[in-house]
Amino acid sequence: MRPAAGALPERKVWQALRSLTARIRYFHNKETYGDKQNGENMVSVSDVSNVFGFLGGLGMFLYGMSIMADGMQKSAGSKMSSFLGMLTNNRLLAVLLGALITAIIQSSGATTVMVVGFVSAGVLDLSQAVGVIMGANIGTTITAWIVSLSQLGDSFEIMKPSFYAPLVIGVGALLLVFSKTQKHKTVGEILVGLGLLFTGLDFMSGSVSPYTDSPIFARAFALLGGNPLLGMIIGALVTALLQSSSASVGILQTLAMNGIVTTNAAIYITLGQNIGSCVTAMLSSMGGSRTAKRAAVMHLTFNIIGAMLFGTLGFLVFSFMPAFAMSHINAVEISVFHTIFNLTMTVLLFPFGDQLVKLSGLVVKEKEGEELTEDEESAATIRHLDERIFESPAFAVDTAALEVVHMGQITMGNVRRALDAILTGSLEETEEVYKIEKTINNMEKLLTEYLIKVDNLSLTERQKTVVNNLFYSVSDLERIGDHAENLAEQAEYMVKNDLDFTETGMQDLQSIASSVVKSFEYAIDARQTGNMDSVRKVSQYEDDVDYQEEELREKHIERLSAGKCAPSAGVVFLDIISNLERISDHAYNLASYVKDEM
Repeated sequence: MRPAAGALPERKVWQALRSLTARIRYFHNKETYGDKQNGENMVSVSDVSNVFGFLGGLGMFLYGMSIMADGMQKSAGSKMSSFLGMLTNNRLLAVLLGALITAIIQSSGATTVMVVGFVSAGVLDLSQAVGVIMGANIGTTITAWIVSLSQLGDSFEIMKPSFYAPLVIGVGALLLVFSKTQKHKTVGEILVGLGLLFTGLDFMSGSVSPYTDSPIFARAFALLGGNPLLGMIIGALVTALLQSSSASVGILQTLAMNGIVTTNAAIYITLGQNIGSCVTAMLSSMGGSRTAKRAAVMHLTFNIIGAMLFGTLGFLVFSFMPAFAMSHINAVEISVFHTIFNLTMTVLLFPFGDQLVKLSGLVVKEKEGEELTEDEESAATIRHLDERIFESPAFAVDTAALEVVHMGQITMGNVRRALDAILTGSLEETEEVYKIEKTINNMEKLLTEYLIKVDNLSLTERQKTVVNNLFYSVSDLERIGDHAENLAEQAEYMVKNDLDFTETGMQDLQSIASSVVKSFEYAIDARQTGNMDSVRKVSQYEDDVDYQEEELREKHIERLSAGKCAPSAGVVFLDIISNLERISDHAYNLASYVKDEM
């Protein structure tokens, strides 16, 4: 509302403000678009539409990449974990596997998180891990090449991925909606993700193309190209925020498709993106073991050394060739540089893998008292069950299975202690059983909470079945731990009341106890290896335990009737064989879950 005619001071202020606003708008428009008569509005409906188009395209690109990687992990994630677990000390094989895994699951971050998790769990050592990390850097270049396919000549329009993107999305959607098998639905996810990725790239490219001649882009990339450190920082920050070097490289390539990225700026930003890709692994290692932190540090060190070397070389080349530095780079050339960088650094640093391992030890120093004792197993479980590995659902399931095996081994040790306490009358053994039982209970709580979270991830039907069976397995192991505690209590009662079994009774106990232990051992092996022969062995020993329990009960009643055994000792004997039979039942349950998954 304008001021009244009589309000002279207010009118002067109003006119001054209008004049100042007009001048600011004029000079801003002149600076950005050139000198135009009457000064057009700086922001038009078309500009807003382009901003919305770019953001929408970015969203489709990131979401497409996410669900494509998710589908890839569903179809091959568990196999990738198995490959990593089978690695030998052949570092060249480790590099090749790291590249293959990353190319398949489309995420160097997910691969590195898997490596950190395996190192933390003791499945991989650092010497093997450094090779996989080098390979992951090579594998991540595949996404850049996929994006580059969009930049084909006009004569090859029909070969552009964006030409087929709507069809790919349509086929993928049909598979997702109408397929009844999980395998076909997973293929549908991958196709929809791939189609959205290329459609998003098209949206971003189309939104940026009207502004290719804008001075703001030229100045921004001239600034980044002239300052190597700033360019690397920008690349690292964007990658850290997106948690994906593939995504940030894709965005850079989209800008390059429109001819607004200078060569020097692209080189420095790409080097920074490689450093930013280490953030996922660094976060994953936080709160983990010293070894896990060292694995993440090796990844960071590898990329920092590469960035320093290529950054220095680039600065020298661009100083002597300023025309080359300021020339525009396209998406294919970015892919070429990205690939050359990672291949070159792998070749250069491959012979120095052991030195990288040693350097990580100097950066992450060992703390006193870091070695685990038996009663600190639950603390180790907390480190292994790192929620950041949820980035790779298949690996999260495998990690849970490994920890269930770990819990089974600890429980097995407690059963042995309890049996030793019965046979030897050692009160020290009973005290140790009570102590470890608390650890078992704590591990049950930790694993149950972890499995609840894993069950909410994007899993295949088989993975959901495995998770459900792991729930039941944890419960069975906790019950076995309770039976071991019951056995220790019976051993303590015998010592305090000076009770003994007959020689025949002790031999009978040793016989049934041996079958129970073997049944439990094979059940743990079945979960760890998926060996069906172990499942069959569990069934055989379970039948043997049931037969022995019934026979021993009858024989013991005969001894009681003949007065060869004290009644109080007889009650303890019957309670012991009852607990042993229940342990065998739970071992049979454990093997049955594995059989169900097969």
